[in-house]
Amino acid sequence: MECTVDWGGPEGMLFVAKTGSGHIAAMDGAPDGGGHNLAPRPMEMLLAATGGCTAYDVVLILKRGRHAVKGCQVKLSGERAETDPKVYTKIHFAFTITGKNLPQAAVERAVQLSHEKYCSASAMLAKTAEITCSTTVVEG
Repeated sequence: MECTVDWGGPEGMLFVAKTGSGHIAAMDGAPDGGGHNLAPRPMEMLLAATGGCTAYDVVLILKRGRHAVKGCQVKLSGERAETDPKVYTKIHFAFTITGKNLPQAAVERAVQLSHEKYCSASAMLAKTAEITCSTTVVEG
């Protein structure tokens, strides 16, 4: 994998990432750090990427198990260290999975497999952060 990050110039702290798969993502800083609040912060992107990684796994695991999954949402809340480097120290993943006749046990197992075996992003963050999860299954 490759990624190139370019700084937008001396008038701020905007950065544009160009991924090896040909996509673009912008990141910016808070005004008190020289940014203009034009895009998510890099650490927000890290949290979002982890949510995307684990949600991908959960949906794929449920689909492979022939479960009728219709929706997947994961809300992440993270706490960071007070001193530099301000790594994540706690992250909670709150999953809401929608589907027809989804067994709670299958959803919980999919979340567990993602965090213990498949999600590279959460595996890396687990080196510094306490990872917790909750699951809600919605019939739909």
